[in-house]
Amino acid sequence: MDVDGVLTDGRIYYLMHPRGGLYETKTFHSRDGLGLRLAHQAGLKTGIISGRSSPVVEYRAKELGIHFIQEAVVEKLEPFQKMLHAAGLKEEEVCYVGDDVVDLPILTRVGLAVGVAGGHEFLRRRVHYWTKAPGGLGAVREVVELILEAQGKLLAVHRHYLR
Repeated sequence: MDVDGVLTDGRIYYLMHPRGGLYETKTFHSRDGLGLRLAHQAGLKTGIISGRSSPVVEYRAKELGIHFIQEAVVEKLEPFQKMLHAAGLKEEEVCYVGDDVVDLPILTRVGLAVGVAGGHEFLRRRVHYWTKAPGGLGAVREVVELILEAQGKLLAVHRHYLR
């Protein structure tokens, strides 16, 4: 999945430190975080490919146990293919979630191409599914639950919390 506009709402905040220096910050939704944990509980592998490099993203990805992390990528297709190879997957076995035209080279190849509400309209006719939740506000959780429901695993991961 992409990061800015998918795991975040796409906004990037810059904060000036009083002693100099610039800090970048982003917001992530806890619902998406739990969604990724549910995916991992069900045995799914997750990965991110981002055009930007951000210590905040690296921290969040590690915190959530995301398996593959590629940042500062201009062309996303090559790192995507490396991730496929490392995971032993075929393109048609993968879901990719994107929000803009830079995600199209991957979205046009995967088995489940997802665009997020609030994403660029050009994607809407080129994806299999368009989320109801906007990027950074539960879209990833929505996709995870869609996949787990299709695989018959959603109730099992929810049962864990009903004990």
